Amino acid sequence: MIVYILLIMMIIGAIAAIEMKDLISSVIVVGAVGLALSIVFLVLKAPDLAITQLVVEILCLIILIRATLKKDLPFSTTGRWFFNTTVAVVFAVTFLILGFFCLHELPHFGYPVMKVAKFYLDAGLSRTGAANLVASIILDFRAYDTLGEATVLFTAVVGVMAVMRKRGRKKVDEEIGEND
Repeated sequence: MIVYILLIMMIIGAIAAIEMKDLISSVIVVGAVGLALSIVFLVLKAPDLAITQLVVEILCLIILIRATLKKDLPFSTTGRWFFNTTVAVVFAVTFLILGFFCLHELPHFGYPVMKVAKFYLDAGLSRTGAANLVASIILDFRAYDTLGEATVLFTAVVGVMAVMRKRGRKKVDEEIGEND
């Protein structure tokens, strides 16, 4: 039931991001949609995808806010501070409440829910020959998944570094101006 509520909120957030007049509000709503997606991954018992989604979403949010912040400041120029603050508080409270309910649906620590984990524990040493069971799962059973996650994280970090760097390079005798 919570998955359907989150999916409806994600659809509403996507439509709201398209219809917003200012870019910074659209970026924040897209960030909320990404957060809802990571909560959906948690509910569907895919914590590795949830963590990857959350990290990439935060890094992309930093990039997009950095790109739009200088161009679009509607809350300080148009007097919409109260509306923007109210919307942000409503989104934050809604996600905190939904996150609270989602965390209560997760199994208790140590409770074996997945049958795949039992297979990894039983067949890990005999099939891979590795003494470290965690390394054998990450590098043998789930190698492509690990490679994909590492690629996504590397790409996100490179994107952040590309946006956050100073524009251009100064020459040896050149001074840095106000806009640099």
